[in-house]
Amino acid sequence: MPPKDEISAARDRIAPYVRRTPISELRGFGLSYPVEMKFEQMQHTGSFKARGAFNTLLSQEVPEGGVVAASGGNHGAAVAYAAARLGHRARIYVPEIAGPAKMELIRSTGAELQVVKGAYAEAAARAAEWREATGAMEIHAYDAPTTVEGQGTCIAEWEDQGLQADTVLIAVGGGGLIAGALGWLSGARKVVAVEPERACALNAALVAGAPVDVEVAGVAANSLGARRIGQICFDLAQVQGIERVTVRDRNITLAQEALWREARQLVEPAGATALAALMSGAYKPEKDERVAVLICGGNVAPDPLAS
Repeated sequence: MPPKDEISAARDRIAPYVRRTPISELRGFGLSYPVEMKFEQMQHTGSFKARGAFNTLLSQEVPEGGVVAASGGNHGAAVAYAAARLGHRARIYVPEIAGPAKMELIRSTGAELQVVKGAYAEAAARAAEWREATGAMEIHAYDAPTTVEGQGTCIAEWEDQGLQADTVLIAVGGGGLIAGALGWLSGARKVVAVEPERACALNAALVAGAPVDVEVAGVAANSLGARRIGQICFDLAQVQGIERVTVRDRNITLAQEALWREARQLVEPAGATALAALMSGAYKPEKDERVAVLICGGNVAPDPLAS
């Protein structure tokens, strides 16, 4: 488990480089109760991933070979942005399903982008080959202590801002964000893992009793499409007995549409996945249970304002 003092240290370390993203309590969305939300899609490069990227780069010595990362898009953009801010060169491998908007975001940082046929696993294999050949620092998207500690700062920050909820719903891909939340909260609040039905590596691992490979598809696959859950996340989820639910693609897109229509928040499918659990009834709060949703990503494809 990432110690709380390590997450606290990460928060201090990255503070000059990341945004303190806003929160709000909102009504609507077809729900009879209010929902606390934190809009982490307003973070640099459009997702929480900048937190882990900066924490890793600021807590370790970067070699002459620079940094390398494999990503479905958001992690790669965050690593590329953090590397550029700190004066390091970066090479980012993404699968074709990352989509043109995320690819362009990575290119805009000055990083070297490599597009790989297949899914995230193929991009990860190519990144590992580059690391071996050049000595570059590889920044894992979700299964590394400094990544998880950085992502945990999102929840630590939310508590600083006055989080009132009993329960926090968080979308899960590889598990870095929810692992950081579990490490920080340590059972003080209930954390609910929300996964798309067609990309549910955590659910499959908890059923099997160990991380296993899953098939990945669906509207959120380029953000939540990890083929295997991270070991750090799995261990924490198993020890803490985390509650988890899955949602259909259509429920995700309905939540995405509702966030724009009712709150003027433009988010990618992954960013709406946790809210979809409430709107669809996949997670039903108890009477008087206060709930919160982390909106985690806003890199919509295609870019709605692209020329």
